[in-house]
Amino acid sequence: MKSVKQRLEGRALPVVVLTLFVDILGIGILFPVLPQLIYKIFEPAGHTFNGSLIMLGWLIAIYPLMMFFATPILGQLSDRYGRKPILALSLFGTAVGYVIFATGILTQNILLLFIGRALDGITGGNISVARAVIADVSAPEHRARNFGLIGAAFGVGFVVGPYIGARLASPDTSFFGLFQTPHWFDASTPFWFTAALALINMSMILIVLTETHRHINKALRVTWTKSLHNIRKAATRPALRVLFTAEFFFWSGFTFFTTFFQVWLVQKLHFTTSSVGDFFAYIGICIALNQVLIMPFVVKRWKSHTVLRVSLIGNGLALFIQLWASNTTELLLTAPFIAVFNGLTMANSSAVVSLSANKQEQGELLGIEASVQALAQSVPAAISGYVATMGVGMPVIVGGCTIIAGGVIYNIFYRVPKNMAALKIGNKKVPEAAG
Repeated sequence: MKSVKQRLEGRALPVVVLTLFVDILGIGILFPVLPQLIYKIFEPAGHTFNGSLIMLGWLIAIYPLMMFFATPILGQLSDRYGRKPILALSLFGTAVGYVIFATGILTQNILLLFIGRALDGITGGNISVARAVIADVSAPEHRARNFGLIGAAFGVGFVVGPYIGARLASPDTSFFGLFQTPHWFDASTPFWFTAALALINMSMILIVLTETHRHINKALRVTWTKSLHNIRKAATRPALRVLFTAEFFFWSGFTFFTTFFQVWLVQKLHFTTSSVGDFFAYIGICIALNQVLIMPFVVKRWKSHTVLRVSLIGNGLALFIQLWASNTTELLLTAPFIAVFNGLTMANSSAVVSLSANKQEQGELLGIEASVQALAQSVPAAISGYVATMGVGMPVIVGGCTIIAGGVIYNIFYRVPKNMAALKIGNKKVPEAAG
C-alpha cells in the first residue's frame, strides 16, 4: 500500500507543480508589462498619470477578486467530479483568458483587458485544486517538503516569467547574447506564449495525471456563495482563526508590494521593461535557491508554526529595506531578504493549515485558505492605486506595515494544536507547549 502511495505521489507532483508554475508564470510575465499599460494604453486613452495608477490597481485587482469567488467553487467541483477534469478545464480557461488579454493590448481595448484578467482569475482558482492534489498524495512527514514545491514553482515562475515576459515584450533586445528578439515583439507577445503553455499543461493533465481524490462525492451540491462562507469560517474556526488572519495580512502586504514596485523601479531608478524583468527574475532565483539551500535546513530543525513566528516579521522588514536602495547594486543586495522570508512563510503557512485538517476535509480547508489569500490580494490591489497617487513608494511602505502587523498578531495569539505539538522534527519527537 505504501509503495502505491509513493508511486502516486511521484506521478502527481511533477504535473501539479507545472500547473502551479503556469499560474505563477502568468503573474510573473505581467510584472514587466505593467508600466507599458500606463504609458501606452491608459494615458493615450485620456487618463492622467494618477488616473492610470488607479486604473492599473483595479486591473490587477480583478484577477484575485475573481479567484476569490471561483476558487471554492472549483474546489467543490473537484470534490464532486475529481481533481483531474477540473484542473484540465481550468487550464483551458486560462489559455482563453490570455488570448483575450493579448487581443486587448493589440487593440488598446481596456474592456478586453479587464475581461481577459477576469476570466483568468476565474480559472486561476485551480491553485486550490492543485494544493488538494498535493495533500491527497503526501504522507504527513512529506507535507512541508511537498508544499515547499509551491514555493519552488513560485520561485521558478518568477525567474522565467519576468525575464521571458520582458524579452517577449521588447523588440530588438538581446536574449542571453545569443540573438536579438524580432522587431514584431510587443506587450501582447508574452500572453500568446503563456496561452500556448497553458494548453500544453492541459494536455499533460489529461494524459499523465491519475485521479488522486479517493472520496469523490457526486451527490455534492455546489454552494455558489462558498467564498463568503469560507471567510466566515476562517474568522470563526478557533484552531485556525489566528493563522488565517496572519495569512490575510501577509498576502495583503505582499500584494501592496508587487502591484506598484515595478512602477517605482521605473520612476525612481529609471528601469526599462527589460531591467524590470531582470530584477524580478533575480528575486525568483533567490526564492528558488531558498527552497533548495535554506528550506531543507529549516525543516529539519524547526516546526512550521515556529518558523512563521520569525518569517512573517522578517518579510515585512525586508519590504522596507527595498526603498532604501538608491541604485541597482543596493537593490540587488537587499532583494534576497524578501526571497528567503517569503519562501519560508508561504511553504510553512500552507503546511500548518494542511496538518491542522483530517484527510476528509483537506479540500475544504485548503479552499478556505485559498479564499483568504484571494481576498487578501484583491482588496489591497484595488486600494494600492489610490495609495500610489501619494507616491509610488507608498504601497511598499503600507505593505511592510501590514505584514508586520500580521506577524505580531500571530506571535501574540497563535496557539499550537496538540497534534502538531507532538510531530517529529527530522527523526526526533520534540514536544512543545501550546503557546
